[in-house]
Amino acid sequence: MSALSPDQARAMRDTADGGSGPDGKGPDGKGPDGKGPGGQGPGGDGPTGGHSATLAAKWEDLHQHAAQVAKLAQLSPEPFTGPLAAFPAQIGDATEWQRELAWQGVDDIEAMMRPGLAALETLRQRGASANAPALALWREFYTARGAVLALADR
Repeated sequence: MSALSPDQARAMRDTADGGSGPDGKGPDGKGPDGKGPGGQGPGGDGPTGGHSATLAAKWEDLHQHAAQVAKLAQLSPEPFTGPLAAFPAQIGDATEWQRELAWQGVDDIEAMMRPGLAALETLRQRGASANAPALALWREFYTARGAVLALADR
């Protein structure tokens, strides 16, 4: 997780990406499309109700990156089913603090995976083995993901 408080992380996200936070709202209280609270119409009445769709997309994207890391670490692919696939919906029904921590955790994992994958690709391009560093990155991802998944069980 991060050393920043949820409020500080939210403020930083709002500055960096225009404000699509865990509630699907920007700094103006509207969704990323400038319409309703969760985007997707005047009342945020999209198919999943705003932030869950965004969190679901980020969650799935993280697992696509994790699959690349697993391949470089010579691990078997992990199916994106069961609790992994159900997490965004479960956290959507959770309390506000759980959603905040989940959002922050996903952002933190994403911040770890991007440069990690870039470093692994650099190693691979130089002809070096990326196996051991990829395995270390996979373990970090797996541990951090476990902490985020635990939020849905509370």
